[in-house]
Amino acid sequence: MTDITNTAPAPSGLDFSPGKVIQFIRKSDLGLAIGIMAILMVLIVPLPTWLLDVSLAFSLSFSILILMTAVFVRKPLEFSSFPTILLITTMLRLALNLASTRLILGHGNEGTAASGYVIQAFGKLVMQGNFVIGLIVFIILIIVNFVVITKGSGRIAEVAARFSLDAMPGKQMAIDADLSAGLIDEKEAKLRRKTIEAESNFFGAMDGASKFVRGDAIAGLLITGINIVGGIIIGVVQHGVSFADASQTYTLLTVGDGLVSQMPALIVSTAAGLMVSKAGVEGATDKALMGQLSFYPQALGMAAAVMGIVAVLPGMPTLVFAGLSGATGTLAWVAGKRKDKRVAEAAAVTAAADGPPKEEPISTALALDLLRVELGYGLLPLINDVQGHRITDQIKALRRQLAQEMGFVMPAVRILDNMQLGANEYRIRIKEFDSGKGELFPGSFLVMDPRGLPIDLPGTHTTEPAFGLPATWVSGALKEEAAFRGFTVVDPGTVLTTHLTEVLKSHMAELLSYAETKKLLDDLPPENRKLVEEIIPAQISVTGVQRVLQTLLSERVSIRDLPAILEGIAEAVGHTKNALYITEHVRARLSRQLCNANLSHNGYLPLIALSPAWEQAFAESIVGQGEDRQLAMAPSQLQQFITQVREAFDDAGAKNEVPVLLTSPQIRPFVRSIIERFRPQTVVMSQNEIHASVRLRTLGQV
Repeated sequence: MTDITNTAPAPSGLDFSPGKVIQFIRKSDLGLAIGIMAILMVLIVPLPTWLLDVSLAFSLSFSILILMTAVFVRKPLEFSSFPTILLITTMLRLALNLASTRLILGHGNEGTAASGYVIQAFGKLVMQGNFVIGLIVFIILIIVNFVVITKGSGRIAEVAARFSLDAMPGKQMAIDADLSAGLIDEKEAKLRRKTIEAESNFFGAMDGASKFVRGDAIAGLLITGINIVGGIIIGVVQHGVSFADASQTYTLLTVGDGLVSQMPALIVSTAAGLMVSKAGVEGATDKALMGQLSFYPQALGMAAAVMGIVAVLPGMPTLVFAGLSGATGTLAWVAGKRKDKRVAEAAAVTAAADGPPKEEPISTALALDLLRVELGYGLLPLINDVQGHRITDQIKALRRQLAQEMGFVMPAVRILDNMQLGANEYRIRIKEFDSGKGELFPGSFLVMDPRGLPIDLPGTHTTEPAFGLPATWVSGALKEEAAFRGFTVVDPGTVLTTHLTEVLKSHMAELLSYAETKKLLDDLPPENRKLVEEIIPAQISVTGVQRVLQTLLSERVSIRDLPAILEGIAEAVGHTKNALYITEHVRARLSRQLCNANLSHNGYLPLIALSPAWEQAFAESIVGQGEDRQLAMAPSQLQQFITQVREAFDDAGAKNEVPVLLTSPQIRPFVRSIIERFRPQTVVMSQNEIHASVRLRTLGQV
């Protein structure tokens, strides 16, 4: 007969080994929850003496760990969980107080070891056989903790929380200014804002958490009194112990319990004071103290001299004070040497600075701010508008919008205050030249009639800076009425960004530098790199591409579809090297884009055609050949043309139409050169640029 034994392994689905349990708790973030529940259970379930000893030892060790961490952290946010830890340690001490009280009152008649060895040892160590001494020492510890440390740290936390909150707008403004000036990027700005918010939250939490420590000290004093009185009554009345023995036993246990709980409380209170007093200190506390105390050798020398005098006074411990005097004097001598070295180094730097000035590099002397917005002092609140319309945010959105719309990223806009401007004036400068200016009124709103009519509302009458429309600055109380009457209502920040938008669009060709053009070409997708390699530099240089792109941008044509533009250039350079002709060919390639950009809300392209008479007049006025071709029309004839164009487009504008001027391909660049001088926003297109799928609507003829 065969003996078959079941040797199959036990199912391994459930493993309750200590290592697995600890690993599960760490991964599931249950450790803190289990700890808090354990503290709450201590309030209900009696603890055996050995577990109370372990818990009291843990409380003391944990408080020392908190103090050492508070000493060595470099800044408060490195220990941002401190308010939470403060609450948990307070709960732990109160729970252990209750557990020890239960043991003292219930088993105190059995002897001093009834409540555990930790409490007994603390009681005997401090009392030294005299419970009056122990009681006095305990009361002194309570006073130090309650009156000195917790009161001072609570006041520091309160002031730090208020000052941190008051400083937030200024710090936010500084971050926004650095971001607008390009000194930091968006990621760094978000990190700094998060740090400011975390600091405010931390000191606010510390203001409230300091009340935990203060309440803990009061509770410890009350619990001690209850334990002494209650213990004596229970010992004398219930257990028949003599009054002297009951006083000795219960006071020993109670004072020991109070010391075991108040020592961690005192340590944590000290840690709280260190944390809230770190607000203006950089680095670890020990290094900061040593560095600052040793910075003044004279103070150390005076302290050494005073201790030396005290050492020779009759009855004083000469050896102690003489030793301290010598140590302090040595430290003063070392600190003095270091200070002399620092002074010598500073003098050398000053001498170098006072010497012949070093010649700055030419590149530094020629550096320009490509884009700058200067504000009068009255407009500085717009940088950090409490209503959320911050100029910095609007300018960031504007740069993103122009990048999507026009095809390249504008340089960073630098925002500066200028005391030479009027309080409410601003100025837009491109490459250090004035390109636009205006006046804003913070707290007011600019009201405009879309039809271009004057505004009949009370306020400051002005002209809208971007489009020249009559406008009025009105108070916030009239904002709703103006909107109800169909007027356009905008805030000061939007007025500035709208003006900045128009200025940038008018000067985009200047801002597209060689470096920007090269970057656009380098950032093309890999599938378009082959075309770039074929035509650059064999058929056209980067400068030639830059000139074509600048010509397009000067007429507000987006260069976002750069591959199509390069294909048009590749087709044209085989026949001509003239940048003007190349640009006209590229415009024809972009016909769909040009037409869609100028469609009306009804989906058709409104246009005003150039009459055959003017077509012939322009064609006959063009002189020269190739790149030397130019327009040579008589001034009187030009004035007549300008007058007729204005009349035609004013009539179209009265019908809420924004037409384009349609010409033949041969004369389009020359017509545009005239139009841009008095109507720069008017689009001039040739017949070659009209896409076959676009619906046309002719509004008139010039």
